[in-house]
Amino acid sequence: MGSNSCLNFAITHHCVYLSPSFSPNSKLHNPNPNHNQFLLSRSSFIPIATSSFALHSNHTLSHPRSKKLPLRNAPNFYVAASAKAVPLKVMISGAPASGKGTQCELITQKYGLVHIAAGDLLRVEVAAASENGKRAKEYMEKGELVPDEIVVMMVKERLLQPDSQEKGWLLDGYPRSSSQAAALEDFGIHPDIFILLEVPEDNLVERVVGRRLDPLTGKIYHLKYSPPESEEIASRLTQRFDDTEERVKLRLHTHHQNVEAVLSTYKDITVKVNGNVAKENVFAQIDAALTELLEQREVNSGSLTA
Repeated sequence: MGSNSCLNFAITHHCVYLSPSFSPNSKLHNPNPNHNQFLLSRSSFIPIATSSFALHSNHTLSHPRSKKLPLRNAPNFYVAASAKAVPLKVMISGAPASGKGTQCELITQKYGLVHIAAGDLLRVEVAAASENGKRAKEYMEKGELVPDEIVVMMVKERLLQPDSQEKGWLLDGYPRSSSQAAALEDFGIHPDIFILLEVPEDNLVERVVGRRLDPLTGKIYHLKYSPPESEEIASRLTQRFDDTEERVKLRLHTHHQNVEAVLSTYKDITVKVNGNVAKENVFAQIDAALTELLEQREVNSGSLTA
């Protein structure tokens, strides 16, 4: 291929960009001429989605599902079409006071996932008077639990909304039972990873029992780990009625039963995280697991060309 038909390659976010200005063998632009090293030029680029390509000595790109790219002066150039990278689908579970809320914030900040909590979703649906919200309100006004089928429909519809499909999602504290997990599976909703925060029960009880609320500011304190700044604040702190040792142990018992039931569905993708360390260290474990998952995806995608 002559110099007039040489091409400039660059890869960014699983796309290869092409411009008729650079030869892969040119030492002027590339001091280390390597056919697998793509450089970016300032020319106008033609973006083509791709997952993995092999560059050959005849300046063609090969892929099992390749097709000819109609470029001027490059009649033998082939590229492959491939699907857009699939966003992450994450479920996270943790007992009361396990720090799950904090970790959800950190995950969404770094990975840009849509955070979905069933409890929040239920309140939003009821307030919006949606069809599911109206049905749920009927049970709530009677003091009854909202049936699984209603909540599952709410969750399913939220997970299928455009932002969740485009950015990926983080499902917080749901499903809570094997029947809920089975219902999601029936709808074709399956996570890439199920994160389980583990904290010893004694530590959880201590965290919950020591929590206090400042009714004036809404700030949460802990008598041991995050005490109030002054005696004046301390004097007005209140405790939730269910933040007693007896009640929290009952809630933990229910949580453990629910988790055991759910793990049977997601046992092959469950990652257990030590939640009894500083929040930064907890997130480091989660971040490592998600990073490994994404790297494995790239390896699997690359193996298509092997």
